[in-house]
Amino acid sequence: MARRRRFAGVTHLDLSTTRVRAATSDDAEALAGLAALTFPLACPPGASADAIAAHVATQLSPDRFRAWAASAAHALLVVEEPGPPARPLGYALLVVGVPDDADVADAVGRDEVVELSKIYVHPDAQGTGVAGALLGAALDAATVLAPGRTLWLGTNGLNARAQAFYRKHGFVLVGERTYVVGGERHSDVVMVHSA
Repeated sequence: MARRRRFAGVTHLDLSTTRVRAATSDDAEALAGLAALTFPLACPPGASADAIAAHVATQLSPDRFRAWAASAAHALLVVEEPGPPARPLGYALLVVGVPDDADVADAVGRDEVVELSKIYVHPDAQGTGVAGALLGAALDAATVLAPGRTLWLGTNGLNARAQAFYRKHGFVLVGERTYVVGGERHSDVVMVHSA
């Protein structure tokens, strides 16, 4: 039975009608808006508003989303509530490549890997199963994007809720890294999917 919940104060969220699909360049503006809303919520308490705003402006712009949607080395997914209008409830970004961070390479290896670079869900959709559906789709996409490659992610070391979510879905802690947000350095944990 699908659970229902108010979303954005307008409609009911019914998981049986949500869908996860590959994002296109047409989704760039909406996903950048969702990123501007969700990224600050995952930042550590000590991150300054200016640093967060700088990161959002440079790293989560519509142009970035358009480039990721068009890239063969990326898989950009969107989970949405069908409309009209269809609204994004969350997004995930997978990246294939060789780790360029020494701490990450020490933790996950120096060969080509898949990074679950981003996975965010609208705050009103948290706790509804949307994040689990999106992560499941991301796990599937990783096997298509780079079959047999290690899948890893980094998340803030203080974000216990995110770490618990990832552990529930088969990720294990393997190391640490430093992540820069708008020029400020923060401590992340590195996790690898164990399945």
